[in-house]
Amino acid sequence: MNAPKAPNILAATSWSQETARLLVRPAVPADAEATWAYRRFPQVTHWVTSAWENLDGYRESFLLPERLGTRLVLERDGRVIGEVMVQPVEAWSQRESADSAVGTEAELGWAIDPAFAGHGLAKEALERVLRLCFTDLGLRRVTARCFSGNEPSWRLMERLGMRRESHLVAAALHREHGWMDGYGYALLATEWDATQQS
Repeated sequence: MNAPKAPNILAATSWSQETARLLVRPAVPADAEATWAYRRFPQVTHWVTSAWENLDGYRESFLLPERLGTRLVLERDGRVIGEVMVQPVEAWSQRESADSAVGTEAELGWAIDPAFAGHGLAKEALERVLRLCFTDLGLRRVTARCFSGNEPSWRLMERLGMRRESHLVAAALHREHGWMDGYGYALLATEWDATQQS
């Protein structure tokens, strides 16, 4: 049995979070336009779950409380260059232990302005977000998924120390390519802790 949905886990964090080159902060309504600046590019929409035809439709989705409350934006020198989603997911559990499974797991997703890709900024941001997940939020498990053809994403997951847990055959429906394979990755807090001590 699945546990009840977890509340907005990002509300428990202290802000803002900094890396060597980035500021990571909660998204605010005014970020809709800033993120649309790169979200509208075909090279970004190709692999993400939603492609919007115009700013109005994108803004409406961006401002939904259940989406805005799970989104972090990445700033470099005051410019929004990307975002990371930290979405609580229902950990699988039996009915008797369902309460203990709430708020223990999250799924990550991300997008970055192509002008800033290829410089290690996504990895830098996600390393900070993993620390946020495991240290500040006390999660026990973080996951991420992608189409098998999205090599930059799954290679990034592997560079972050995430392990490929699943290879789903023809299980992910892409808007242009039809049914494709999908990959699922995960990292446990204990695994992350071990990497921090080496």
